[in-house]
Amino acid sequence: MSVQPALDGSIPEPPARAVDYETWLDEVWPAFVAAAATGRTFTTYEVVDQHKLPNPPNPKAHWGNLMWLLKEAGYIRTAGWACSTRPTTHHSGVRTWRGTVAARRETA
Repeated sequence: MSVQPALDGSIPEPPARAVDYETWLDEVWPAFVAAAATGRTFTTYEVVDQHKLPNPPNPKAHWGNLMWLLKEAGYIRTAGWACSTRPTTHHSGVRTWRGTVAARRETA
């Protein structure tokens, strides 16, 4: 994987990556439950960026799996689509999420 240098020529540090899936899930889960409790619409990356969350062992699969688990647990529902703010996505479309009524009541 190639890394794009910053404008000043420095090479950015790669995002932290969790050692195993279960440890990573325990670390990031509370931030997403808190985002769901706000009732606002959000993207996965917005929560990751706001809380400086680490990447999972397999980013291509685990972020989506996390969102599916949160949806299945009753914390979030799909809200629509938006342009991603993640720097590497070139504003491609991403799913947006919103906390359920149960999540806002903290009873999910």
